[in-house]
Amino acid sequence: MNLEAIRELGETVYYGNTLTAWAKAFVQFAVWFTVLPIARAFVTRRVRRHAEHRPMRLLLLLRSLLDATKRIFGVAVATWLAMRWIEVPEDLGRAVRVAILVVVWWQVGLWLTAAVSHLIDARRGHELASAEGAASLNILRFVGMVVAWAVAFLMLLTNLGVQIMPLIAGLGIGGIAVALAVQNLLADLFASLSIALDKPFRVGDFLITGDEKGTVERIGIKSTHLRSLSGELIVMPNGELLKSRLRNYTNMSERRVAFAVGIVYETPQEIVREVPGILERAIRSQAPTRFDRAHFASFGDFALIFEAVYYVLDKDYTRYMDVQQAINLSILERFDAEGVDFAYPTRTVHVERAVEAGPPGR
Repeated sequence: MNLEAIRELGETVYYGNTLTAWAKAFVQFAVWFTVLPIARAFVTRRVRRHAEHRPMRLLLLLRSLLDATKRIFGVAVATWLAMRWIEVPEDLGRAVRVAILVVVWWQVGLWLTAAVSHLIDARRGHELASAEGAASLNILRFVGMVVAWAVAFLMLLTNLGVQIMPLIAGLGIGGIAVALAVQNLLADLFASLSIALDKPFRVGDFLITGDEKGTVERIGIKSTHLRSLSGELIVMPNGELLKSRLRNYTNMSERRVAFAVGIVYETPQEIVREVPGILERAIRSQAPTRFDRAHFASFGDFALIFEAVYYVLDKDYTRYMDVQQAINLSILERFDAEGVDFAYPTRTVHVERAVEAGPPGR
């Protein structure tokens, strides 16, 4: 077969395209269908190797994106490149283009959800040593994935020529109606997200909010569980919990303690001058404490009031009570040795007897 015959064979038309065009399209499809998976596998191996030795965030994210890449995406890309060489019927071409767009934006959705999962997992591993806050992070993952798929779906509709503004407006009106119907539930859900992001407390923290106090046992999607000091379980909606004023005693590094002591007014002045020193020595003799001050503070209704302030260098409440008990016992012992009496409410009643009047003079 000579060159002219080969050229004539290549110009032969089959299904609206020359044999040469079909051959170019086939080669283009075969090359890209083969090259893309090989390139993906090669890059994935290199990224995994580097990520194991140097776990950089960007490399870990790139590995997650490569793992989320599907083979059908390579088929769609190879098909799109191959179709540039041939002409197909309008209906068939439109159907193939729609299918390619669906696959492409489906792959974009997978990439976006993989990125969301990677960021959530990185935050969980970086900040949480246990399962605390897992429910809140799962909510973040769910919301992120919903947003990712919504963006991919809307972009697909835009590429297909669909007017999405009326759709968005309709969804907005429907969303307002749904939000009004479940506003309390949504408030608790958003409060859960706020707890996950802001972290005002964690599992194991001791909280006081209003009249309730207890240790955080579980942070859920809708509510937080506290275990009170008396043992019962307190379930508080997340929305109400964040609206109230919280006191988190777990995050304190030291505890400030102020207490007062009253002694009787009959105490001699020289002993009164010694009382601040007695309080200071009682505090400094205990560990771990840091003395701040001790003063003759005021004249009470029935006592001379002395005030002392110190810090317990430990956040444990039981430890604080042990220190305060030791200080009280030391003060009691020292006052007993010095003959100092503690004051207590007393009342002195003065009774005056009226002088009996004599008989009137004449």
